[in-house]
Amino acid sequence: MNRLFLSIICLISFSATKAQIHEIGVFAGGSNFVGDVGSMTYLKPNELAYGLIYKWNKSPRHSWRASITNVKITADDDKSKDERRKQRDYDFENTIKEVSLGLEFNFFDFNLHDLERQITPYVFLGLSYTHYNGLYLVDNGASADIRKDSSHGTLSVPMAVGVKSNITPHWVLGFEISPRYTFADDIDGSFPKNDALKDFRFGNINSNDWYIVSGFTLTYTFGNKPCYCD
Repeated sequence: MNRLFLSIICLISFSATKAQIHEIGVFAGGSNFVGDVGSMTYLKPNELAYGLIYKWNKSPRHSWRASITNVKITADDDKSKDERRKQRDYDFENTIKEVSLGLEFNFFDFNLHDLERQITPYVFLGLSYTHYNGLYLVDNGASADIRKDSSHGTLSVPMAVGVKSNITPHWVLGFEISPRYTFADDIDGSFPKNDALKDFRFGNINSNDWYIVSGFTLTYTFGNKPCYCD
């Protein structure tokens, strides 16, 4: 009876703790912008991005992931290979604060109960709320002045591809490249939402703004290990 009781307790404990493996950590890297101002190079980080990450590992193959990220964005037409943009010579600076939630999928099993070294590529897809300053540009002929309209938010779709490894029993190091597609076109000031500023709109009105974040993640794992019983 005691052996049966112990087996039941172990089974319940295993079921309750199998999914209770958590990760919390930091992200640090670079960011760049792709839109109507500046370089059109997809991956060319020129500013700092940093944030906090939390993961709830539901299985060795997938986990729910939440993050808060602060991203600085700058772009300059002088850095573009497009001669028309160089002649226009616009530039801007903005700061993005982002809250994201999504699903991370591992290509190989990544079992945090296993203390041996593991490595896996992964992909991530989610949904973000992105808060920033709405901008507009006033061309004075000899120069262009950047002005703030209002701070507001938009939804965006974060995607990522990366690789990670457990460098110690409790620490996981990763590297990822993560583009964000936004449902806005005024991060660079090219298409202000305010209709009163419609005379200041320029660029491709059919293409929304993108920003790309790339860098390293370092997370600490915690949570009870499963109970293994004979």
